[in-house]
Amino acid sequence: MPDFSPVDYAIPAFVVLVLAEMLWAWKRRPDAYEPRDTLTSLALGLGSTVAGILFGGGALLVFFAAYEYRLFDIGWAWWAWALCFVLDDLAYYWVHRTGHRVRWFWASHVNHHSSQHYNLSTALRQTWTGAFTLGFAFKLPLVLAGFHPAMIAICAGFNLIYQFWIHTEAIGRMPRWFEAVMNTPSHHRVHHATNPRYLDRNYAGVFIVWDKLFGTFEPERAGERIRYGIVRQLGSFNLLWSVFHEWIGMLGDIRRAPWRHKLSYLLREPGWSHDGSRETSDMIRARWRARTTRENEGEKKVSIQNPIAVEGEAA
Repeated sequence: MPDFSPVDYAIPAFVVLVLAEMLWAWKRRPDAYEPRDTLTSLALGLGSTVAGILFGGGALLVFFAAYEYRLFDIGWAWWAWALCFVLDDLAYYWVHRTGHRVRWFWASHVNHHSSQHYNLSTALRQTWTGAFTLGFAFKLPLVLAGFHPAMIAICAGFNLIYQFWIHTEAIGRMPRWFEAVMNTPSHHRVHHATNPRYLDRNYAGVFIVWDKLFGTFEPERAGERIRYGIVRQLGSFNLLWSVFHEWIGMLGDIRRAPWRHKLSYLLREPGWSHDGSRETSDMIRARWRARTTRENEGEKKVSIQNPIAVEGEAA
């Protein structure tokens, strides 16, 4: 059984790439990095590593127990690695999508989106509480199918390494064929945006084809400035608040809610409220689309009534 952690070997490359991007930002985009934000990202990454050491073993124990009931002995052939990598990425898509659509999982995932800056250090904002959400259960079908837990862990490590480089504004668009199949900085900028058009889109880890297949793909639009972060921005660089603020908010909502709505604050989408006092991403997008439609219809009416004036304004 291989005993190999690809992420450990990638850490020096992560450091070099962050420093290189800082140099690029110093010359081209001074606003790309903010010292307190970067320190928070680094601290979140360090804390996530510690949490993984302390609690990650629980998931492996479950995997090894489930492996005893596998349907097939897939083994370690080269094609098994390739198939495992693809299927692991599919599992990642669904756990990631659930992380945005179910508040219990969002409470753990939100810290990855909490920065209002988008740079390589943002990729280090990983969860401290992921083990408690039991999100690893999404990969149990791979174990039961016959993929060894160590193989799954190694493939997941390479998946995480791939996702590091797409957290940047230093790269515009990749070649069209690459953008069509793979997740890229352009696609992932959309995922981290709070623009109504972009909310809850592009969940892919490595292969953007999953979003295209399951109807969650949205291309980056030229000329539309992206606003990063979360709908209700943190407004703080406090490390512990960054980690636990959504857990605190969720538990507070559950405590205050009528009994018949308590479970909904755990399992419904972020932003849902029983009294309609808040908005989900779907509600925000619907309101934006309705406003955009009204504005477009208004422009069409003006164009029909006074085409010469409109042409003059355009000129």
